[in-house]
Order: sequence, then C-alpha cells, then structure tokens
Amino acid sequence: MEATNEFLTRIPRGSDGKRRWPLELKARIVAETLIEGATVNGVAKRYGLIPSSVSDWRRMARTGKLVLPNLDGMDFVPVQIEGPKPLEVVPAPPKEEAVRWSSLCFALAPFVEGIM
Repeated sequence: MEATNEFLTRIPRGSDGKRRWPLELKARIVAETLIEGATVNGVAKRYGLIPSSVSDWRRMARTGKLVLPNLDGMDFVPVQIEGPKPLEVVPAPPKEEAVRWSSLCFALAPFVEGIM
C-alpha cells in the first residue's frame, strides 16, 4: 500500500489543491473495482480516495465517458493464510536464580525509583 501512496504524490494538483487524475489512471482504478471480490471501498482505500469519487468514475464508465482497459485474464491471486504457530513454552528459572534476581531488584530499587 505504501508504494501506491508514494505514487499518488506525483498526481498533479490544481490551484484548488485537488488532484487531477489522468483518465487512464481513473480507468485502471475503476477496472480494479470490477474484478470479482473487489469492493469500491477497498480499492478507494488502496489509492487514498474517498469511495464516492470511485463511484463517480464508475458512473462515467457506464455512460461511456471513461474507457476501461481490457480486463480479460485479470484476477486476484488467491492467498492462503497459515494459522498461528503454537507458542514456545519457556521453562521457569530454577528457584535459586529467581531468589538471586529478586534480591538484585530489591537492592537496585532505590536507584531506579526516580526513573519510572
């Protein structure tokens, strides 16, 4: 997503501060919303847009004011996410080490009291 946002900094802005989207880029963004499983909200978010802008561009495409690229063969690649791996159990230190550690903490307490 960062690469997309980095790309958006090169979109020219008008005197009113609004980005001037090239027609080819609008068409590509609209085409992404037509791929099975994609949503207007998801695509808009990926490009840092408000969904209503993308919906407006889709309307332009339906009325013939925006020519879409050929979508034959375009699709998302299915992704399979692995489940979480079990946590490794770390054995407790021997009682003797625990006693030494607590003694050290007790001895250092006056010096670290003001730090926290």
